[in-house]
Amino acid sequence: MAQRRDSLKATRSLLYTFARLLGDVKAATKGPEALGKRVLQRALGKATGRAFSRLFR
Repeated sequence: MAQRRDSLKATRSLLYTFARLLGDVKAATKGPEALGKRVLQRALGKATGRAFSRLFR
């Protein structure tokens, strides 16, 4: 059963990575403004997640 969970976890991780890359490609095709906005939003999201994780330890 543990091996199946690991397999599902790896598959899910791969799919999320692929979706993130597809979003980057889509933003790039819309132009530099959309790509810059996406990069900024992802950076802010990471910073917010780190701040909340430190806050609720």
